[in-house]
Amino acid sequence: MKSINIDTLHEDLLKKDRLLSFDESKDYQSWKKQIKEKYIELLGLDEIAKNACEIKVEVQETVETDEYTRYQYVFESEKGCKVPCYLLIPKDGKEKHPVCICLQGHTTGFHISIGEKKYDEDEISLQTSTFALDAVKNGYAALAIEQRGMGIRTTPRQDRGRALTCGCYHTSMTALLLGRTIIGERVWDVSKSIDSLAYFEDKLNLDDIVLIGTSGGGTATYYSACYDQRIKIAVPTCAVCSFDKSISDLWHCSCNYVPGIAKYFDMGELATLIAPRKLLVCVGEKDPIFYLEGSKEVYSVIEKIYKKENAENNCRFVIYPNRPHYFDKEITFDSLKEIREI
Repeated sequence: MKSINIDTLHEDLLKKDRLLSFDESKDYQSWKKQIKEKYIELLGLDEIAKNACEIKVEVQETVETDEYTRYQYVFESEKGCKVPCYLLIPKDGKEKHPVCICLQGHTTGFHISIGEKKYDEDEISLQTSTFALDAVKNGYAALAIEQRGMGIRTTPRQDRGRALTCGCYHTSMTALLLGRTIIGERVWDVSKSIDSLAYFEDKLNLDDIVLIGTSGGGTATYYSACYDQRIKIAVPTCAVCSFDKSISDLWHCSCNYVPGIAKYFDMGELATLIAPRKLLVCVGEKDPIFYLEGSKEVYSVIEKIYKKENAENNCRFVIYPNRPHYFDKEITFDSLKEIREI
């Protein structure tokens, strides 16, 4: 008997209309409220909030360089959950700096953001993903946080190798058992990391916060901007794409999947929780896992939402020419500068 591809059924079901798809004829504000409620429910954020705790910052190390001061610190984002952070503040004479929160994708950890090498495989990531250093060069104070299931926040029992870069499987599956999602937990950590910055408020402009990330970090960037209104500009790269042309079309890390989400909406509809704040969606022209076609489809919905919000100029779609699944720092920071000036 020939093998049967059960995924063809899923592919057919994904083509059906979502229950909360964007519709020009719907009452926009009522629809937006429904999207927000369903987003909170699906990500398990209400469940996570039940374990909230007071934010206490513990500075572990201060390092001085010619270009910046680097603080290594930790805080508890919820009871029993510590978040390791690096905060880099430029030495450029300014009293306060805008903040760029930096989220790694599936690399070996957030040490990449500050340009440190721990493993041989870091060489490739260090060529493109030194987010914190690049943010400092562009005038930002940079906050790099280690996401759940990545780097030093992976499950201890996992071996080296693939677990270094995709160590979130066990964590994400266990979160589901508890009525949570790992993406919801990452969103929570980003929000609480903004709270933690109050410890350094004499050095930072907390009314000017940018969130930037690529791949898995780009996904967390997009979902976090939906949740925390203090994020003034969101820059998800190599992540925003229709489900049928990304995470349902080929194998992806388990942290991308939110149970039931495709029943209600695709990634484009979620932009209603970001608009009218600024959104810069960056994609690789030849990305083999988040297809350009799917990103364009989603962005067409985002554009309509921003039009509804009378904020058409506050969103941008940027293609990295001839690039695969890749973060182009020059194009990204140039585009960020342009959208900031609007």
